[in-house]
Amino acid sequence: MIEKKPKRRTRERILENSLRLFNEFGEPNVTTTVIADELNMSPGNLYYHFHNKDEIVNALFADFERGIEETLTAPTRRTADIEDIWLFLHLLFESIWRFRFLYRDLPDLLTRNRLLEVHVGRILEHKVRTATRLCEGLVEAGEMVASAAEIHALANNMAALSTCWLSFEYSRNPRQRMEGEALSRGVYQVMAMVAPFLVGDARLLLERLSAEYIKQLPKERR
Repeated sequence: MIEKKPKRRTRERILENSLRLFNEFGEPNVTTTVIADELNMSPGNLYYHFHNKDEIVNALFADFERGIEETLTAPTRRTADIEDIWLFLHLLFESIWRFRFLYRDLPDLLTRNRLLEVHVGRILEHKVRTATRLCEGLVEAGEMVASAAEIHALANNMAALSTCWLSFEYSRNPRQRMEGEALSRGVYQVMAMVAPFLVGDARLLLERLSAEYIKQLPKERR
């Protein structure tokens, strides 16, 4: 006898479909009516679970925050090398990509959502701390040559680029559908900022990783 899979709870379905719609069309362009229509439910049924769209956004943001905080904490538990940092950045950009509406629509969201205003600031500070610790670890291991001031600037630049990358990609061609390739380009650009400070085997390893990435790009993007 084949067991039937349990139906997903209505709340989970609302969040899942809201995330898809926000990512595809932009959060400002998706109303609760659109979400209800997409799920073939009455607005009253949706309001039973979420009183307004901000509650949906906040619930999605809570899921995002849990995941990205864990991602940002992981690489500082031990000394990381260049390959570890490359992987870490991929994981970071994957978290950003899954909830990409938060980054693409960030200025609009921050102007009207106090919870996001506070918590996004904390996430950005955590990004800078993680980038700082990674750079300091490379310096301690003799794989990077950089002063404290240079590390401070580099860490802030790494955090800024990872935060703004999807907005940059979208702004370059708003009518073109963004694909996962945008993540890899973001990782590559962040690592390109680190490259001038690397020495020895670390520099050679990054050059190899970068060359392998470039080979995977379409010729028109190389």
